[in-house]
Amino acid sequence: MFLKYKGLTLAALFSVLLFSCNSDSNRKNEEIYSESSTISEAPIIPYEIIGQIVHDTTAFTQGLIVHNGNLIEGTGIIKQTRISQIDTSSGQIKILKNNFEDDIFGEGITIFNNKLYQLTYKNNVIFEYEFDNLKAPMRTFPWNKEGWGITHDSTSLIVSDGSSKLYFLNPDNMKLVKEIEVKDNLGLVDSINELEYIDNFIYANKWGSEIIYKIEPSTGNVVGKISFEGIIQRYDKSFQYNGENVLNGIAWDQKKQELFVTGKNWPQIFKIKFN
Repeated sequence: MFLKYKGLTLAALFSVLLFSCNSDSNRKNEEIYSESSTISEAPIIPYEIIGQIVHDTTAFTQGLIVHNGNLIEGTGIIKQTRISQIDTSSGQIKILKNNFEDDIFGEGITIFNNKLYQLTYKNNVIFEYEFDNLKAPMRTFPWNKEGWGITHDSTSLIVSDGSSKLYFLNPDNMKLVKEIEVKDNLGLVDSINELEYIDNFIYANKWGSEIIYKIEPSTGNVVGKISFEGIIQRYDKSFQYNGENVLNGIAWDQKKQELFVTGKNWPQIFKIKFN
């Protein structure tokens, strides 16, 4: 015998709740599909490779930026996390900060107002350093999501957590300013990873993909795509994917209008010009 609840058996009540949940889910999917169907398919952005830099194959690249003419690279893996400076002419490396003796798994980095911000993968903390003194963080901020990629516009830090969402944070206190969802003509784009802010657009790679997406920050709409499919195999015949050594480094040199692209444990950093 079923217990009664406001005239309904538990079985009937369960059916009502299940129908309601399915209806809500279907409604959300319909809304996403309807919105995405109004987004035009993003064009492919042409480019040319104008140079290469030797890349340290032990570097599990998580973040890449240009600062004062050099590349600054943040790497991951517990006991191997570090922040390095790479000379763009010679590829010479200078280690600026390492966390070789702790359980930090470093993720994306960005420099804003001469402060370096470093995400952590599952440590639930964002570090803020004075860039000229990386010995110890100035401040640490709690972050209750996974840390993947980080960049900034003129006022906010922009953070990804491996979903389709991007979070705009106040750099003074890491309070959420707004969030957007990345979407193209097919729907939501998830696994958003490494980020770079270029001429008022967010550029992001999807983890495991060799496509970089150009994203309109106010809407989250994908308005362009850059394909790097097969790029590393063309320049290094011995390179083999192992499931982890994927494209994961985007850095923009505003002064020279050049893009640097690499991946985790890749032997090359590619220097690129947009056509």
